[in-house]
Amino acid sequence: MEARALSEEWGPFGRPLFDDPSARALERVGVVDVGSNSVRLVVFDGAARSPAYFYNEKVMAGLGQGLAQTGYLNPQGRVRALSALKRFALLAEGMQLPPLSCVATAAVREASDGEEFCAEVERETGLKLWVIDGMEEARLSAQGVLLGWPEAEGLVCDIGGSSMELAEVSGGKVGRRVTSPLGPFRLQQVAGGKKGLANYIKETMERLAAEMGTGHDRVYLVGGSWRAIARLDMARRDYPMTVLHEYRMGPQALLQTVHWIGENDLGALRARTGTSAARMELVPLASQVLRQLVLTFRPKEIDVSSYGIREGLLYEQMPERLRMRDPLIEACRHAERTMARMPGFGKKLYNFIVPLYRNASFERLRIVRAACLLHDTTWRAHPDYRAEVCFDNATRANLGGLSHQERVFLGLSLLHRYKNSRAGSRLEPLFALLSDAQIREAEVLGKAMRFGAMFSVKSPEEAGELVWRPKKKILELRLNPDARPLFGEVAQSRFGSLCDALGAQSKVTVVGE
Repeated sequence: MEARALSEEWGPFGRPLFDDPSARALERVGVVDVGSNSVRLVVFDGAARSPAYFYNEKVMAGLGQGLAQTGYLNPQGRVRALSALKRFALLAEGMQLPPLSCVATAAVREASDGEEFCAEVERETGLKLWVIDGMEEARLSAQGVLLGWPEAEGLVCDIGGSSMELAEVSGGKVGRRVTSPLGPFRLQQVAGGKKGLANYIKETMERLAAEMGTGHDRVYLVGGSWRAIARLDMARRDYPMTVLHEYRMGPQALLQTVHWIGENDLGALRARTGTSAARMELVPLASQVLRQLVLTFRPKEIDVSSYGIREGLLYEQMPERLRMRDPLIEACRHAERTMARMPGFGKKLYNFIVPLYRNASFERLRIVRAACLLHDTTWRAHPDYRAEVCFDNATRANLGGLSHQERVFLGLSLLHRYKNSRAGSRLEPLFALLSDAQIREAEVLGKAMRFGAMFSVKSPEEAGELVWRPKKKILELRLNPDARPLFGEVAQSRFGSLCDALGAQSKVTVVGE
């Protein structure tokens, strides 16, 4: 009863999570999203700016199925959703979580029995469902995109079972927003056959374009149906990586995938991608909506976001100073702090090797910094597999603000942190996402970390200094006199390997001699 009263007092976003604007640590917090198709519990944990997914459970309840025809929540969906919410409440109690932040979207807000369902949920579980309107749903989904993509510029498109929302993002802010009835459950009830459905989608999309404008270079896709289509796009292209977040598609290639989906058996596609039957059932209608979205808004690029309304609930409470932090660096800091042998060494390693990047772009220095923070976080893995574990962690971990090419670059540099050669690796198909020049750069970074990390376990920047003369192709190590014994046989070998990767001559001097 006390928890319920506190939830009322705090409002739809639960109690304030960020009392200290400079806080990096986020206590464990749970969010429940009651959508038209799925009911989900997510428990976040870890670095505040880039939270880890401590627990994630989804039930495809189908609350909105048949809503457009009957005006009521699907009876079987109500039973399944209530059962899931009872379980979620007990799980939260078992994890000793603060009161869950629970939101309900299109199906509950539009159903004649929506209020009755909310009352039943509160009576049976103690959970208060905050029913948000379409504009608020659009805003929270857009803020979820900003959580993982602070520099996002364009149009966020969130599709659920009963609605589709659009929101403009620019300069870290959410601008114009609009909601529409273009969810697959709604479209199942459109009369007029295939032609009537196509005209309905086109006319609705044109109205949305009139409100939001068509000058958006990027569209960010949020929602399970979009992710299912993106997974199919990966399958069609034989794309070597399976991470959906920040997966990028060109408009023509995406239109080809939509056509390909229409020509193939859904059962076969489902088996190929592991998509649930409930989700795959909605893919054909969602594909038609996506096709019209591309044709109407004409974006240059379509990007997939795994972050949406649930992450938006966290972003809602972040002070501006926290929002402006880099999610990648925050996640890497948290990883180093909790998994490295010597937390804090990553900064010293970065300072030691940064002379190699004197003229590097901010984007490259950012990845170098991330690599240095992560360089020792897999030390517990078996030595024979440590290099590949490093790569897997970088390419598959929940890291925001990182393109697929940057993931592979980061992973390859960490592989070379532990291993000189990449030849014959099972990971080679992923290397194809990088150019030959990028592969060489990743090798240099890895071998620089490989040398610096063992040159001095206390502080390589205190033991010596690297001086890189790229025009003359000379890499000099200036040793401090008392650090001369540190430059032993293994250190010499690794310094030589770094010079070879740079195509440089090596030079070692002792300061003062």
